[in-house]
Amino acid sequence: MARRLRPVELDFVESAPLRLVFAAEVSAPPKAVYAALADDVAGWSCWFTGVARSAATRGGTGREVRLAGGTRFTETVLAAEPDAHYAYRVDTTNAPGLRALLEDWRLTPAGGGTRLRWTFAADGPAPFRSLLTLARPGLGHAFRQSARALDRRLTAP
Repeated sequence: MARRLRPVELDFVESAPLRLVFAAEVSAPPKAVYAALADDVAGWSCWFTGVARSAATRGGTGREVRLAGGTRFTETVLAAEPDAHYAYRVDTTNAPGLRALLEDWRLTPAGGGTRLRWTFAADGPAPFRSLLTLARPGLGHAFRQSARALDRRLTAP
């Protein structure tokens, strides 16, 4: 059953009780990376580890995401700055323990490619935050795999 989460805004990325930050460089330029994040939401399942299905909603101001294990999210896009910044918060989910979640993607030019920084900002009870902290290495590994898969997708001939 889906539960409504606390509606946070962009400043939550700095004030969240739990912040996990991951970075990677890809050879694709920021314009292509941004298009994959914001314009091709349905394509996330082709490159982001664990995403089984994703779709843009409300004319691109929302998203619906289903993970491979059955977790579902409905989201609101909070930032859509072409080639630079894409962020969304989770409005409802069936994931237990979560009180608030915002994911923030920052893109900066890096040579001919892009430095990609993903911040996972969350709130939940202490045991939930501890579990996510323990999961940090796995999330980091999944992020790096996803960044490589995205890069392959964007630079394939």
